[in-house]
Amino acid sequence: MPELPEVETSVQAIQEFAGQNIESIKINNPNLRWKLDSLAFSKLKKQRVKTIYRRAKYILFKLEKNIVLIHLGMTGTLRIAEKSSNFYKKHDHIEFIFLKNKLIFNDPRRFGSMHIISDPNKHFLLKELGVEPLSKEFNEEYLFHRIKKSLSPIKTALMNQKHVVGIGNIYASEILFDAKIRPTRKSRTLTKKEMARITTSSKKILKKAIKAGGTTLQDFYQPNGNKGYFKIDLAVYDRANQKCKKCKKETIKRIVQSQRATFYCRECQA
Repeated sequence: MPELPEVETSVQAIQEFAGQNIESIKINNPNLRWKLDSLAFSKLKKQRVKTIYRRAKYILFKLEKNIVLIHLGMTGTLRIAEKSSNFYKKHDHIEFIFLKNKLIFNDPRRFGSMHIISDPNKHFLLKELGVEPLSKEFNEEYLFHRIKKSLSPIKTALMNQKHVVGIGNIYASEILFDAKIRPTRKSRTLTKKEMARITTSSKKILKKAIKAGGTTLQDFYQPNGNKGYFKIDLAVYDRANQKCKKCKKETIKRIVQSQRATFYCRECQA
């Protein structure tokens, strides 16, 4: 699933559509995770896109009268194509057509979704989300008070979108390696100093991944068709039984937490 860096990369790549009017919308298949209201989407025609921004792992198009909320799901991507192009890829579900180009939503597994909303703070997908990890609000004091009584492993807590948004399986492993914290540590055993390392590492790793264009493992591509290149910088994720890049002694260990693969170094994250 695309995490914060992949979604942010997508948002940055489609800024050309901000300030433009939607000429038309073509719906090839409305059957996403939640079925699209085709009639409601047809009424977005001629509205101007005022801004395009990200909240957690969601993309929001603020229009003159409505907001379009997009979630990429497990395999969703956005692709920019020329307006005149007739090229069709399997699983191209929705096309937003503008003056010169069009923005196409492709999702093979159809776990993604698209909604027309009025107030992001009240929508069921957004209203209970935690703080943004790149914001000033995400610091050791905030994290300490959120999880100081939690029995959950720190990796699980870091992926809890009610605590902090946008961090998924890949970046949680990378962040905890950078912070020198073992992912199995119970959250309530961490000190404020260790919390500070986690919040600092979160900002560092996420910014680095955004700069690299996100991580391409299987499904993620940027809207221009390029792959994300942070994969070459991954320190632990998907590197089971390979030598640790840092200590050069231990091999990376793979365990399963909450049905998700976790990777860490027993030497560096003692």
